[in-house]
Amino acid sequence: MHKQGRRRFLTACFSIVTILLLWRVIDLQVLNNETLKLHGEERSVRVVTIPAHRGAIVDRNHEPLAISTPVASVWAVPREALAAEAHLPKLAAMLGQETPALRQLLKERTSRDFMYLKRQISPQEAEKIRSAGVPGVYLQQEYKRYYPAADVTAHIIGFTTVDDTGQEGLELAYDDWLSGTPGQKRVLQDARGRVVADIESIQTVQSGKELVLSIDQRIQYLAHRELKRAISEHQASSGSLVMLDSTTGEVLAMVGQPAYNPNDRNDLKSEYYRNRAVTDVFEPGSTMKPFTVAAALMSGVFTTESIVETGPGYFYINGHKIEDIHNYGRLDLLNIIRKSSNVGASKLALAMGPELLWNMCTSLGFGQNTMSGFPGESPGLINNYRNWSELELATVAFGHGLAVTNLQLAQAYATLAADGLLRPISFVKVEGPVDGQQVIPADVVGLVKVMLESVTNDGGTGQLAAVKGYRVGGKTGTARKLIAGDYVRNRHVSLFAGIAPLSNPRLAMVVTIDDPRGGAYYGGEVAAPVFANVMKGALRILDIMPDNLPGEDSAAIMAQSAAAMEPAAQ
Repeated sequence: MHKQGRRRFLTACFSIVTILLLWRVIDLQVLNNETLKLHGEERSVRVVTIPAHRGAIVDRNHEPLAISTPVASVWAVPREALAAEAHLPKLAAMLGQETPALRQLLKERTSRDFMYLKRQISPQEAEKIRSAGVPGVYLQQEYKRYYPAADVTAHIIGFTTVDDTGQEGLELAYDDWLSGTPGQKRVLQDARGRVVADIESIQTVQSGKELVLSIDQRIQYLAHRELKRAISEHQASSGSLVMLDSTTGEVLAMVGQPAYNPNDRNDLKSEYYRNRAVTDVFEPGSTMKPFTVAAALMSGVFTTESIVETGPGYFYINGHKIEDIHNYGRLDLLNIIRKSSNVGASKLALAMGPELLWNMCTSLGFGQNTMSGFPGESPGLINNYRNWSELELATVAFGHGLAVTNLQLAQAYATLAADGLLRPISFVKVEGPVDGQQVIPADVVGLVKVMLESVTNDGGTGQLAAVKGYRVGGKTGTARKLIAGDYVRNRHVSLFAGIAPLSNPRLAMVVTIDDPRGGAYYGGEVAAPVFANVMKGALRILDIMPDNLPGEDSAAIMAQSAAAMEPAAQ
């Protein structure tokens, strides 16, 4: 009886447990199945981000300067990867890491559901990792920026971060335009994290927009090559070049040296990143003299026939010596420019007073940002004329005592090319005519152009800037470097600024060579040949008609130049 009672008791217990289990199954699977569905979906349904394709950057002829290519990045769920201990050595080898270091990295992040193991790998690496099938390790599509022109356009285009956001140059300036908006979708994944089905779209991806620049890649390459050659030949520390279309204010070329390759920035010094044409300032030296002469003509005190005594080649202001290379004696305004007389320019400034010269400088944009939108642009420096001493007035007249950027100086010369019309700078391609502000009277500019042309002709300081078949006007500049508050005699900035073709100006360019150490250092020797080579190529690339052909055409052009001088002489 005792045994029979025990048997009945056990049977009853098993029956009760069986009934309870059956009831639980019915409850979970039929009556209250939403909880299991939710847990199942949490393990298999994921919301994934769809990366937006960054907009391409192209030159004015739609040649690619920056494009985004699809790549894969490796990510992991740390606890899942650690659970597959046997796979770690193979995974570490494919990632180029040591196994202990990878294991430690995963252990430190076990509380996370996501961590990157390696960003933007090659297709070959991605295929190896995909084929290996390491538990807890997955691939994610991203985009990597590629720059076809590499160092040729590096300073102007800039680059992006690993997350494809702009970090330097126009990539940064136009990041909102280029970036686009990532999308999101809900997907069903299998146990290995592979997407087996798209469930629904949450947010539609919007690709970034294309950015069409004003840059002409052909001219950009030419400028890069010639500047690099000059830096090497003259053993200079750095340099920059800017070319503008004076009819629109567009930047056609902007290069700097030393350059860098944005496609490979490993172990690269950050100082190479900056665009010297917009960030570095320098004293413009004698390239300032045409504007001093323009201010003198606008003052009404001087005409083209006015004579300035520059002998004996120097004079003193408060014990400071202002001097020329030679004693040029009596000079008219044209020869002050042609001979590049510091004494002549200073005496013009002293006669007209500081306000007129300061107004000329500020109306051209010196001491102000050009509003081009380029990141890190410097406004330069010029003191208010009320604070100028007599010495400062005299030195500003020949380009000392103020600081400008290459872009500012190029804009000033583009204003001369545009008959005194100051147009805004644009890095983006411009369609149609561009309005500007008249800052120098057109008739005064006409006289100054003739003077600039004399610089590149026989007897001028910029003969090496001449371009066969074209009339070219410009000005050399050689400024001593200001170091620790003192001018150093054997350290210079060599400059040439000019416009072409003079009969109907289209292009303005400034070449700056910093600290040449190869023996030659005058702007007419160092910077002028770079100007000539780049300008010659640009005029042909843009199919601009020659205006200085032999024979009758040349004679007619010279007659036009002579006629331009007549109104002021009367």
